[in-house]
Amino acid sequence: MPKSTGLGLAEQQPQSPDNAFVWAVIRAEALELAAREPILQHLLATQITATSGNREIIARVLAARLAATQVKTGDLFDLILSTLNDDIMRAIEADLVAVRQRDPACTTFLHALLNLKGFHALQTHRIAHALWNAGRTEIATWLANLASLVFGPDIHPAARIGASIMLDHGSGIVIGETAVIEDEVSILQNVTLGGTGKETGDRHPKIRHGVMIGAGAKILGNIEIGAFSKIAAGSVVLKPVPEHCTVAGVPATLVRVHRADEIPAETMDQNI
Repeated sequence: MPKSTGLGLAEQQPQSPDNAFVWAVIRAEALELAAREPILQHLLATQITATSGNREIIARVLAARLAATQVKTGDLFDLILSTLNDDIMRAIEADLVAVRQRDPACTTFLHALLNLKGFHALQTHRIAHALWNAGRTEIATWLANLASLVFGPDIHPAARIGASIMLDHGSGIVIGETAVIEDEVSILQNVTLGGTGKETGDRHPKIRHGVMIGAGAKILGNIEIGAFSKIAAGSVVLKPVPEHCTVAGVPATLVRVHRADEIPAETMDQNI
């Protein structure tokens, strides 16, 4: 059983196998879809099959969806492409695999890349976070706001998010400035990782490895959600949660302890 080892953040190398194979699969899926749906041929060619590399695919997909009247699409593409690095690409690849494995509605990697706004929001955050860490806080904040307007999730660019993450649906997700989300976490719609309104400084939740957070859950304050735990849908969590357990309710209380080999973020079992 893997153990939480600290942050495991996207700016570090994710603790996951090489997932670079996904790009060859995506290109093959795009060619097959273009043959079946001619109306999509131009989109698939410009964003995937006619591109010169994997980073260009991500940059074109995000820039096309984030296109804003204030900034030219080409300039946005250049900003994203120039910010992508090996660590971000490894995190993106791990995210694609996570979504494909955990979401029964996602039948291909191409579907995740083209159609899932939670995935788009997360990858835009990775770009904004890199810009924030590089001292470009104004453009990072602008990009984070644009992503929220377009995709829905409101993620502060300073928030630290690991790899192999699924933001399922994406709608209504709020992640505060000092929040930390470790690797292999699944978050459903309308989840808030917020402050209590009374604190300054480090004031947001720390979500450890392998956690699953159900739809509509609110986790408030600088509290730790232990590795491989589950937050039931609709819960309001105000106190730290131990490892390997499920909490539920308003306010949330412990309802059961898991088997040591259970990883809620992967099983996505919503039962309490």
